[in-house]
Amino acid sequence: MTAILRAESRALARGTAVLAGAFAVLTAFLVAVFPAMAAEAELLEAAFPEYVGGFFGFEALHTMEGFVGSYAFPFIWILFVGVYFGYLGGGMIAGDVRARRLDLLLAGPVSRESVVIQKFAALWVPLLGLHLAVFAVIVGGAAIIDESIDIGLLVAAHLFSIPYLLVCAGIGLVLSVVLSRREHAQAGALGVIFLLWLLDGISEYDPDLAWLSDLTPSHYYDPVAILVHEELPLADAAILLGAFLALIVIAIILFVRRDL
Repeated sequence: MTAILRAESRALARGTAVLAGAFAVLTAFLVAVFPAMAAEAELLEAAFPEYVGGFFGFEALHTMEGFVGSYAFPFIWILFVGVYFGYLGGGMIAGDVRARRLDLLLAGPVSRESVVIQKFAALWVPLLGLHLAVFAVIVGGAAIIDESIDIGLLVAAHLFSIPYLLVCAGIGLVLSVVLSRREHAQAGALGVIFLLWLLDGISEYDPDLAWLSDLTPSHYYDPVAILVHEELPLADAAILLGAFLALIVIAIILFVRRDL
């Protein structure tokens, strides 16, 4: 049965369209200011404190790949979209439990496992919509300002962000299964993902906290490494996919055992 998947996909379509438009405008602004910032790339890199560079991975700002990898992806994908997917995950189960909608849903021929999987699978809508919108703006904007960008590397940067976003959504899903109120699960997901992002940046400068970065999803997604150094982090992507699958399994187990 795919009725839940279809219904959830339709429910996500409007929000995806609005957010895709917002991120497209933000990306267009970043691309538009690239020529001016590229001319002062060395001064900009020197102006930012070292810890700021650690958070965002500023590098090769005079190139389109470096600029996109240092600005567009850290701000849009790692922080904003990561938090958004955590927010979506946090609202998947908790709200329906409290509103008693799951009682009616589970009265039909559908298992709890199928409910979780279909609701989560509906994230294909924001995944596809946001990626296409931002990708199109970057490529189109680069052409308009007469700059070149490696399309293959840009595609890779988008693709390798998917496991990271799935982990963020998985964190929200686990909280959504554990907590009864939607707003609590969503707020918890926002806080956890933002805290993990902060820990990843802070651990770069404190040897005693270096081990913490290994526990943060953002540690395993580096757009600068892909766009500037042409690296394909297959091992890191595998780690994120493993973490994502573990979160899904945990959420399903907790939901199956939960008393509704």
